[in-house]
Amino acid sequence: MTRLFNDPADFADEATDGFVAANERWVRRVHGGVARSTTSPDGTVALVVGGGSGHYPAFGGLVGHGLAAGAAMGNLFASPSAQQVAAVARASEHGGGVLLSYGNYAGDVLNFDAAARTLEAEGIPVRTVRVTDDVTSAPADRSYERRGIAGDLCVFKVAGAAAERGDDLDTVTAIADRANDRTRSFGVAFSGCSLPGAEEPLFEVPEGRMAVGMGIHGERGIDETDVPTADELASLLVSRLLDELPAGVSAAGSRAVPILNGLGSVKYEELFVVYRSVQRLLGDAGVVLAEPEVGELVTSFDMAGVSLTLFWLDDELEELWAAPADTPAYRKGGAVPQERVAASVAAAEATPDAVGPASDDSRAVAARIAAGFTAVRALLDEQADELGRIDAIAGDGDHGIGMQRGAHAAADAASGAVERGAGAGSVLRIAGDAWSDKAGGTSGAIWGAALEALGRVLGDDQRPSGATVADAVGAATEAVLAFGATVGDKTMVDALVPFDEVLRSRIDEGAPLAEAWRAAVVAAGTAADGTAALLPRMGRARTHAEHAVGTPDPGAVSFALIVATVAP
Repeated sequence: MTRLFNDPADFADEATDGFVAANERWVRRVHGGVARSTTSPDGTVALVVGGGSGHYPAFGGLVGHGLAAGAAMGNLFASPSAQQVAAVARASEHGGGVLLSYGNYAGDVLNFDAAARTLEAEGIPVRTVRVTDDVTSAPADRSYERRGIAGDLCVFKVAGAAAERGDDLDTVTAIADRANDRTRSFGVAFSGCSLPGAEEPLFEVPEGRMAVGMGIHGERGIDETDVPTADELASLLVSRLLDELPAGVSAAGSRAVPILNGLGSVKYEELFVVYRSVQRLLGDAGVVLAEPEVGELVTSFDMAGVSLTLFWLDDELEELWAAPADTPAYRKGGAVPQERVAASVAAAEATPDAVGPASDDSRAVAARIAAGFTAVRALLDEQADELGRIDAIAGDGDHGIGMQRGAHAAADAASGAVERGAGAGSVLRIAGDAWSDKAGGTSGAIWGAALEALGRVLGDDQRPSGATVADAVGAATEAVLAFGATVGDKTMVDALVPFDEVLRSRIDEGAPLAEAWRAAVVAAGTAADGTAALLPRMGRARTHAEHAVGTPDPGAVSFALIVATVAP
């Protein structure tokens, strides 16, 4: 369990601050994560990696010469927001464009893709490579659905080395894609991990048993077996990975990098005991081993677990894997002299969002909206633990704390916007941007988009009618549906769509807004409860769908609670 923390909601930010303070030779703090504290030649491609916190040395520990130019880091096990990713990319970019690379998780895809669109609109060329090395998370014929685990290091290392030698953006991207195609990983866990302040781990493994095929965000395994000996575990890991080789690769005579990765609580000595058998088994299969790694490289907070990665090389990938790297947590080859970024580049303090003209009626509504955000903040403070518990059953347990962080940021931003004279639409837009930025993850992106759509339709000119509110909710629904979920996927959409439909129907029948809203709240609550019977078809819970049956979707539950809270 996690013992050393202050406010759990501040843990990731405080950990990043401490990490930077201890590693100023390599990194500097920027909004959303870290960037190199050393310079790079003009025209160099910037490799920007990232994901949720809780995986050290991924992702900040891999920033430095020969590896990443910057790392965007979200809350524990939650993707960074689009604003954070874009800010890290701007701080890391040197005129050669940006390669975004990260593990293939729904929240990361949403936020990194949104950041890529923003950067492209600013004239910065962007490419993306999602790491998909975990063989248990989807079958081989749907490898594009697989999640990224310790194979992140293989892709990041060769892409960073290619950028360092001066390759252009398309070449670096092609090399990263090739590395991903030739990387496979498989892991096991002996106990789950516990987030700061949590009374229980995200999942539990019975004494003497082992979870097989778990993820790095506290997702439970797809199977369970008795804890084997070290030799038996090595045999399981090696045999599973030799069962699925990249196209054109045969084990005998091929070169591969083995990475035996500790997930947080397994001691190095234990890893070495396992690796002695891994090396022997791979040698017996005819694999030629190149520069192996044994240690903690991509962790899952305090999880007791192990994963094995095989990175199948060609001549160029082997050269790039062996190239020098100098980062806080990963070093290879001789030290390379580097020039520090000048102290004068300290970032200027962000200015508050500008507000435009607004009518008195709209400002009055804006004050009520801000009061609604304050009520939602209190609600989510009360419900964060329960929402996290629900989310942990088949997901990663971060929904409660993510929603809590988003609501706090939105409430503060809304109050500040009201004080600056903003109208209803601007308050919603500013609050949505703050929610998305601080919450990160899938829920942050979704709530940010929904609030932006609400504000866009309500505007700042007049007091909105019931019909206008219904139109705004309809626009928010369309914005959420654009992320790809449909009714029946066991997501927030299952509660949002009935809410939207009932609200519109009652307004069209002539009901006052308050009455129509209350009826829609009932529909949303009923639909949220009904998600307990559904199998998830989106997000991290999809891999462990059967565990979610009998438990409602946390996104649908939180939506139903929020619309009920703002009803008064």
